Amino acid sequence: MSSTKQLKQIKQADWVARSLRSVWHPCTQMQQHETVPLIPVSHGRGAWLFDTDGKRYLDGISSWWVNLFGHANPRINAALKDQLDKLEHAMLAGFTHEPVVRLSEQLSALTGGVLGHCFYASDGASATEIALKMSFHFWRNAGQTAKQEFICLKGSYHGETIGALTVTDVTLFRDAYGPLLGRAHVVASPDARGALDGESSQDVARRAAADLARCLQENHGKIAALIIEPLVQCATGMAMHDPEYLRLVRQLCDEHEVHLIADEIAVGCGRSGTFFACESAAIWPDFMCLSKGISGGYLPLSLVMTRESIFQGFYDKDVRRGFLHSHSYTGNPLACRAALATLEIFETDQVLQKNLLLAEKIKHGLMPLAAHKQVKNFRSQGMIFAFDAVLQGEAAAQFSRRFFSLALEQEILLRPIGNTVYLMPPYILDDAEVACLTEGTAQIFQRTLDSLANV
Repeated sequence: MSSTKQLKQIKQADWVARSLRSVWHPCTQMQQHETVPLIPVSHGRGAWLFDTDGKRYLDGISSWWVNLFGHANPRINAALKDQLDKLEHAMLAGFTHEPVVRLSEQLSALTGGVLGHCFYASDGASATEIALKMSFHFWRNAGQTAKQEFICLKGSYHGETIGALTVTDVTLFRDAYGPLLGRAHVVASPDARGALDGESSQDVARRAAADLARCLQENHGKIAALIIEPLVQCATGMAMHDPEYLRLVRQLCDEHEVHLIADEIAVGCGRSGTFFACESAAIWPDFMCLSKGISGGYLPLSLVMTRESIFQGFYDKDVRRGFLHSHSYTGNPLACRAALATLEIFETDQVLQKNLLLAEKIKHGLMPLAAHKQVKNFRSQGMIFAFDAVLQGEAAAQFSRRFFSLALEQEILLRPIGNTVYLMPPYILDDAEVACLTEGTAQIFQRTLDSLANV
């Protein structure tokens, strides 16, 4: 082994050891890294991440669903460099600036002006908190003080802060903090995987909507809002549903005077096929939460879009009737410039149209997996692809970690959710990268099954 390579390996091991001593990593049982090493990332280019030893990894999940147009994208880089020489940050209380105004106007225009007001924060869970608080406070201002409760779907995920966890129905995240959480009504999910014999995905959607109708009929006087992830419930295992559910939900919320909150943190920004997932059903919510891809995966940014009627519900001389929420980095100019550059790429590159072709290529490449005897529920929505592994017992328990490790060995970043393997790649893959990702996924899946055969 050359001395240069030895030095690189020593440097890589040093960064890993120092990270384990000083960094508490998210969604991680730190003890596992005694046997599963951290990957020390040196840099990124396009769809690839590179470690300090020069090994590269195809980012098949857009680094937790955020990186839309590749790492170190030249156009987003240029926008940030330009903004950095002008204004890095200024408080948004009593001040404003061009990037936040332009971004708000452009996003509103994408809704045809229906959602005309944007309130900014830094992460998805904060956006959820804002929408919940804003709905509650609106009803209080309107004199309907009994409306203090919320409805979420079975298997829903909306973040891990206390308010967001209240409307999250993923046991792993909720159980440890249950005593801290408020009460939410949980109604049936329209997950198409729940179809009974002879049922279509629309039938499942109607059955789930009927359960919501029952809950609203019994409790609408106490309900402030329903929160949903349109089209795909991501963290519960990429549970996909028919747009019919969104149409029915909008009607029911209108009928019972309940706000509809669309959590598009993961499924917005073109991920579900249209720019906003709600567009697939030709409906608009009362609140829309955006984060993740809105800044192209560059900087923390989230926002809640809402209607003029809700904005007017807070417009008053009395500060107590104003919306009482703030973040120090609200509307950060750098993050807003990254978002503006991201929106410009969508428009100039005709991304949504090109993604239709790219999605078909990826789906075609995954077709051999769809026919695998240990695969069920192969599904896709826009640029989200998923399938479930058919496993039992200890093999099922070990599947996710084993698959993740073997994928890294094959230079692909894929991180299953339980027994659900999913792909959410950047929108920039070329044909060679599509082949690498799809063929690699099939190979990794088979290697994982083989390694678990005797477990």
